[in-house]
Amino acid sequence: MAELINFEQVIDWLEEYRKINSNKSKEQLQNLIAITCMPLVKKVARTLARRSTDPVEDIIQVGSLGLIKAIRLYNPEISRNFKSYATYLITGEIRHYLRDKASMIKAPRAIQELAYRVHKMTLEMIEEMGEKPTDSQIASKMELPVDKVKEAIDADRRKTIISLDQLTFQDDDDFSNWGDKIADVNYENMQSLREDRIMLTESLENIEPELKQIVELTYFKDMSQIEIANRLGISQMQVSRKLKKALNLLYDIIKEKQAV
Repeated sequence: MAELINFEQVIDWLEEYRKINSNKSKEQLQNLIAITCMPLVKKVARTLARRSTDPVEDIIQVGSLGLIKAIRLYNPEISRNFKSYATYLITGEIRHYLRDKASMIKAPRAIQELAYRVHKMTLEMIEEMGEKPTDSQIASKMELPVDKVKEAIDADRRKTIISLDQLTFQDDDDFSNWGDKIADVNYENMQSLREDRIMLTESLENIEPELKQIVELTYFKDMSQIEIANRLGISQMQVSRKLKKALNLLYDIIKEKQAV
């Protein structure tokens, strides 16, 4: 679904986001960008949640925090590749959560420390370059052999995958609901994210009912454009055009409120 996102449009919105002074308008535009990019969060979350019994919805919630960070921190003057920047922060947020909640295997301390340094360097280089660096670029920057950098990255990746697998299967008589584990996570934004569900309630009320319904079915009901088309009795192309129109209208409403 991520290919349906118009990232050029998103970057234009991000540039406007940096200029807005009103906190309310800024939050509304942030939410508009977030719902537009939610297909990317869902794609990353479903890639990491490899088994059908993994709590995909909870992982999507965690990934959404990474998306919000990307929106707040992104600087279009450095690079216009928001997709790569957001993907890295979304993935990082999910992996950090899984690592914090389920350290199932222990790599040698030296590798753990190197993995942390490599991750930190990767973030710094993404900010500088506007895209994710290669293993060779990281190794050169850190003055380390490429094999060492790859070993640290692989150890971190194996830890995440094994954690996902082991979280799925517990003792036969003691299956643990991962939703219970996520409830006590110490992310300050998690509760507010769940409460407002990234909805632009006030602005949505100002667009025609059919457009509002398409936005809600797309982003809040997770329906595909074909499913929406079948439900509404229109073509998939019409759904696509109406969704684009709805998002543009929401953006115009936010800008008008900012100008008042």
